[in-house]
Amino acid sequence: MTRLHDLTPKAADGAPYPLAQHRGRVVLVVNTASKCGFTRQYADLESLWRRHRDEGFVVLGFPCNQFGRQEPGDAAEIARFCSLTYDVTFPVLAKIEVNGPATDPVFAHLKREKPGLLGIAAIKWNFTKFLVGRDGRAIRRYSPIVKPTGLEADLVSALAVRNSATA
Repeated sequence: MTRLHDLTPKAADGAPYPLAQHRGRVVLVVNTASKCGFTRQYADLESLWRRHRDEGFVVLGFPCNQFGRQEPGDAAEIARFCSLTYDVTFPVLAKIEVNGPATDPVFAHLKREKPGLLGIAAIKWNFTKFLVGRDGRAIRRYSPIVKPTGLEADLVSALAVRNSATA
């Protein structure tokens, strides 16, 4: 059975980014965009990351340009925007696709584990979020309208769970 930790997406510089490095952590995977109405969520994502990273939490941002072309920049432009506008310090990886034939394996996996409403797997818009437990299994999927602060109770519960992945 595949788990999130078995996958290796690309870092912003194109190098492999093995998710095995986050084994035993709670992970929030988010498809992001710099020119979206939900872009302000970067601030709340960064706040969650700073509050809980020492407890074994990581946010992973995956820029995506599939929705209204709201992430047109290259890796350097995206990194500059995130840093200068929202002081983002959590990992922002390579730009990907979350739907269609070129769907990144991370999102293909998460959509299989946690399809959306009515069992529809497709990502509907930027800032869809997946909370993944320490064991590498998806716990819950959140729509873009759910602010990162709105999932903090689920995050705290997930952080409280200890299992063999943390041993």
